[in-house]
Amino acid sequence: MNEKQPARASGQNFAQLLDRAAQLPGVRIDREKFLRSALKRYCTEDEINRAVLETPATAGIPLKTITAIANSAITHETSRVTGLSTAAGFPGGLAMVGTVPADAAQFVGHMLRIAQKLAYIYSWPDLFVDDGKSDEIDEATQGMLILFVGVMLGVSLAQTGVTKVSSLIAAQVAKKLPQQALTKGAVYPIVKRVAGYLGVSMTKKLFATGVAKAVPVVGALLSGGLTLGTFLPMSKKLQKHLASLELTKPGLRPDDLIPADPEPTS
Repeated sequence: MNEKQPARASGQNFAQLLDRAAQLPGVRIDREKFLRSALKRYCTEDEINRAVLETPATAGIPLKTITAIANSAITHETSRVTGLSTAAGFPGGLAMVGTVPADAAQFVGHMLRIAQKLAYIYSWPDLFVDDGKSDEIDEATQGMLILFVGVMLGVSLAQTGVTKVSSLIAAQVAKKLPQQALTKGAVYPIVKRVAGYLGVSMTKKLFATGVAKAVPVVGALLSGGLTLGTFLPMSKKLQKHLASLELTKPGLRPDDLIPADPEPTS
């Protein structure tokens, strides 16, 4: 039990860092606005409406178009972060971070922005459901974002988790994340293990020192701003994995899918 405590604490630290980053102004991407803006150069109004109401895949958007939009989003976000220093970033956002190192929260915030854009163009449902009650993210969304960040940082177990969630969404034609699987069911243990790994790799030393160069996974990334040589390949890792999933295949219908295990019910 004692051996599990450090990993659990590290996972909680990373989850806290992720939550703080998600509250920074400009981090949350409006799914509908993004899809309408991204698709308007390539699609008819009817195709765009269907992509928003359902998904780009069910709207039959060609993979060539999806790839072009994803590449454009990565280029835009990479350019955005490359020019920022650790003291800059989202206007007014650093004051919200509290005890979490500002550069760490900013770094994770940029990762969350590109993760959302890639998820939406590759036919994932809205990650943030605004209930008007709180700025905090729910547990299912937190778990999904942890898995996306894990994929970006090369955690193979995170890829397994993303694939499992994708299968549940596709098989159930769901318009939201599978809450049970991410918070209690089959994917939950994967989320916890990935969070623990990310906590050990990133959060432990960041919380101890607040110095970007202390992060072994990404090197001296944050001290002078996020650079082209780090953010770009991380984004490409997530893009490659999302593009490989059945969820993103154009025109895919539920009948085309191999049935997945149903989401556990309470």
